[in-house]
Amino acid sequence: MSLECIEMQTSATPGLSLIVLHGLGADGNDFVPIAQQLDLSPLGGVRFVFPHAPMRPVTMNGGYVMRAWYDIAGPGRTEDEAGLRQSQALIEALIAREVERGMPASRIVLMGFSQGCAMTLMTGLRHRERLGALVGLSGYLPLAAHTAAERSDANTLVPIFMAHGRADPMIPLARAAASRDALQALGYAVDWHDYPMDHSVCIEEISDLQRWLLRTLRPQA
Repeated sequence: MSLECIEMQTSATPGLSLIVLHGLGADGNDFVPIAQQLDLSPLGGVRFVFPHAPMRPVTMNGGYVMRAWYDIAGPGRTEDEAGLRQSQALIEALIAREVERGMPASRIVLMGFSQGCAMTLMTGLRHRERLGALVGLSGYLPLAAHTAAERSDANTLVPIFMAHGRADPMIPLARAAASRDALQALGYAVDWHDYPMDHSVCIEEISDLQRWLLRTLRPQA
């Protein structure tokens, strides 16, 4: 299986790839407008890749088939390890495709919202080449107990931006903060932000993310 994607480039010769992973029940179109609000022109051309997650039944939603990176059984239930690892492999294939197109891994950013955040952290921390950055919005660290044993030495120093809504009813702020703390305990540099919003994205968050990406990814003189 390979993932269908929407692509958008800001120049014919991009020097940065941003792979954006949507949340449960959405698709790649969901974050196109938000990506269009990011002015990353000081970094040169950017290729945005918006994959569509596979269609699968979601237990928490009565088995309804929708786009999901993995199944969710409900609060406090066992994580869908098989689904998480299947999607990790699909996202790894997207990274490999960008490398084949001439993009260095160090100029590839993984970004995701909700389930997409979980997949960003799941995949990015395990990837065998150093990535440019990881961006996790309104999500959490999946399979947290496995992270220390499975993480890649190549991404020990990868910069991580995490943001969350203080009134998020889907993924409580405390769960995201616990993920942040777990990452920091493993030595990762996490730039943390929280906002007065629910399970969504706000303008202030996008502005903070833009500044962080420009600072983090600007080539060193």
